[in-house]
Amino acid sequence: MTVQAILTTKGSEVFTIEPNTNVAAAVKVLAERRIGALVVTGPDRRVVGIVSERDIVKELGARGPAVLELPLTEVMTRKVRTCSPSDTISSIMEQMTDGKFRHVPVVEQGRLAGLVSIGDVVKHRLEEMEREQAALRDYIQTA
Repeated sequence: MTVQAILTTKGSEVFTIEPNTNVAAAVKVLAERRIGALVVTGPDRRVVGIVSERDIVKELGARGPAVLELPLTEVMTRKVRTCSPSDTISSIMEQMTDGKFRHVPVVEQGRLAGLVSIGDVVKHRLEEMEREQAALRDYIQTA
C-alpha cells in the first residue's frame, strides 16, 4: 500500500501557514482546527518548514511566554522529511519511528500535495488488518 491510498481516503487538504506569522497565531490555528501541526509554506506551496505542538511546547519551556511573539521561522523545524504519494506506508511508518515525528508532508513535483499523520497511518493499517482477517475468515469457512 502507498501513501496515495491514505490521501484518497482522507483527502489532500493541508492547513498551511506563512513563515513570518507569529507563534501565537499558529497556536490559535492549531487549537481551532484541532490539529497537531501546520506546514509552513513559501511561494507556490513549497514546503519551507513544519511547526508542531511539540516544537512550540519545547520553545515555551526554553524561552518562556515571549516565544509567542516570535515568527515561526524561529521555532519551526526546517529540515522537513517529506514523502511522495508513491512511497509505501511501511516506509513512512519507519521514517516516523526512526525520526520520532508524527507528521509527514506529501510532496509531488516540488509542491505540497497532502499530509500524513501517524494517526492516518495507524487507522489505515488497522483497516488493512481487519480486511485481512475477514478474508481469512471467509477462506476458512469455505475450505
